[in-house]
Amino acid sequence: MADEHSATIAALEEEERELVLPRFDQSDAWQLGRRLAENALQSGHAVAIDIRRRGLILFRAALQGSTPDQEYWIAGKSAAVLRMEASSRLLDLRFAAFGLDATTGWLPAPEYAITGGSVPVRVVGVGVVAAVTVSGLSSEADHDFVVTNLRSHLHALAAS
Repeated sequence: MADEHSATIAALEEEERELVLPRFDQSDAWQLGRRLAENALQSGHAVAIDIRRRGLILFRAALQGSTPDQEYWIAGKSAAVLRMEASSRLLDLRFAAFGLDATTGWLPAPEYAITGGSVPVRVVGVGVVAAVTVSGLSSEADHDFVVTNLRSHLHALAAS
């Protein structure tokens, strides 16, 4: 594995171990989605937000300034997360570390998008149940925005 990516990969893997929820149902998806949308509005982010499990969109918002192109990115990023059970940013760095281009065979475009912005929702004792995706900022900023809000949602659940 390339040393230039090792520290970031390790940090992202630790982040995923920390972001495990005690539960995640449709009500939780609504609460998390609303949190993402409200924070995006307050920050002036022109983003699209999507929370889905296999076969069902649980939350969707296209904020002022978002574009139809963001649907393409959301579909691809969330497909990669639901298939590989890792954040799209982590997948991007893992493939880069090994010098692989995932889009030329393993996870071909346009079905998959290997770039930051989609994060798996893990539940204790269950595993990955959904993907939370944001599109409209930079790849890294999309990822960080999802993680910040997912972490806030986890803390809110722990406090209740």
